[in-house]
Parts: sequence; structure tokens; C-alpha cells
Amino acid sequence: MKFKAEIADEDKIRRTLVRIAYQIIEKNHGVNDVCLIGIKTRGVPLAKRISENIKVSEDIDVQTGELDITLYRDDLAETRPEPSVNSTNIPFPVKNKNIVLVDDVIFTGRTARAAMDAVMRLGRAKTIQLAALVDRGHRELPIRADFVGMNIPTSKNEVVCVHLFETDKETNIQLFDKTL
Repeated sequence: MKFKAEIADEDKIRRTLVRIAYQIIEKNHGVNDVCLIGIKTRGVPLAKRISENIKVSEDIDVQTGELDITLYRDDLAETRPEPSVNSTNIPFPVKNKNIVLVDDVIFTGRTARAAMDAVMRLGRAKTIQLAALVDRGHRELPIRADFVGMNIPTSKNEVVCVHLFETDKETNIQLFDKTL
């Protein structure tokens, strides 16, 4: 892949996550029944960062969990013959909670759909909302994020790479071209 541009640095990502935290607070009229669930891999540290921002603003610890959607994907046969299943860790009941699914990039909507299926198997949430650091367009399903950090219109030949210190030892968002 060919590097095209750096879309955001660490400071811009930090400010964006603060804004998303405030939007979650406002939409839910506080955070008493709000729980954040990060979609593995990069949604997990993003959910934790948003939770920390809410703690600073509201002085309330918002519960966070980790969701592995591997078995809920509709492209399992296309990705690999035997899927690798990572752990899901949701240490709270989802029943009657406002669940905010957190992911790094929303693209086709298929990951979000798989995550909703996984959450619904755990119980009946009051609401399921979606927060994405980046919305790059090209939806294949009628799904939209409730909270979007950045809209980055892309072509299908481009790739948006989110790097977070927790997983990549650097924090930025970069755009690549995958055509040769």
C-alpha cells in the first residue's frame, strides 16, 4: 500500500474522543444507564479513553466491556476456514442499559451489524448506539453511527488505518492507497 496522508495526529484524536464523550452524555441525558463496549481490536482502547473522558466530565465511572465479533461475521468463509476467536469480556448485564458500541472505523456497516447481533444475544438492551472514530462512507447496510469523530470520504481503493498507542505504539490516523 502507498501512504497518501496523515489525517489526524495524537492531539486531534484526543480532542475528538473528548467531543464524542460529551455527545454521549448529552444524547443520553447523563450516563447513569450507559455502558461502553469496544469492538476488538481498536474499539477497546477507544471505549476506555471515552470512559476516562466521561469520568473527568461527570465524575462517574462508566462500565466498559470488550466484544469479539468473529463468530457473528457474515464473511467467515471468505476470511479464513477456521476463525480465530478472541475473548469477549462484558462484566455487566446489558439488559435495560444504553449500550454504546465503539469502533475505530465504520465502513460497510457489517462489523456494526455483527456487534449488534452479539449484544442482542446477551440480553435486551434499552438502546444500542454506535460510536466511530472515523466514518469513511461506502455503507452496504442501512447502519449509521450515532457519534462520529471524523468523516473521511474515501474511494474503495483507499484504506484508513487508525493507530493507537495501546495496540500500535503510536497514535494517528493515516490514509493509504491500495492500488499498485
